Amino acid sequence: MIRLITCTHLAALRQDAARAREQKREVQASADAAYARHVRTVHDLTAEAEAADGKAAEADARARELRQALDQANLDLAAARASGIEQAARIEALSGDLDAMAEAVVLLHYGKLHSVHPNRPAAERHAASFGVGPGGWSPVADRPAAESAWLISPLRKWAVADGGDAG
Repeated sequence: MIRLITCTHLAALRQDAARAREQKREVQASADAAYARHVRTVHDLTAEAEAADGKAAEADARARELRQALDQANLDLAAARASGIEQAARIEALSGDLDAMAEAVVLLHYGKLHSVHPNRPAAERHAASFGVGPGGWSPVADRPAAESAWLISPLRKWAVADGGDAG
């Protein structure tokens, strides 16, 4: 079959082909632009995801550091509490000792420490074992302790003071 085409019809077909080629170029340009936007978006999202992963890794590392610090702080707190309990027990024991020593006295012989006693009657009984009669352990009011044969004095007066001197 042979078909006859007129010049007008051929010109119209050429014009349609030119429009189709132009439309193809426009569609291709749009597709290329969309593809470029897609590639940029994928690149940007990948960069954001990598940055988020980096920040998450940093946050995990920081959380581990903080957990270790918290664990150490809890250990230190437990040790401090145990130390506080131990110190409270020692304070209680020392307070008991202090209460027991509140009435303690020293027995001096010519100003030198002879013995320590829980109270005055115990010191008097001990002095009596050396033949010192009642009243024989008090100093003469104007004489120093070193000139008195026997002297009973409160322990707190003879406790070691600053510099090691007796008070």
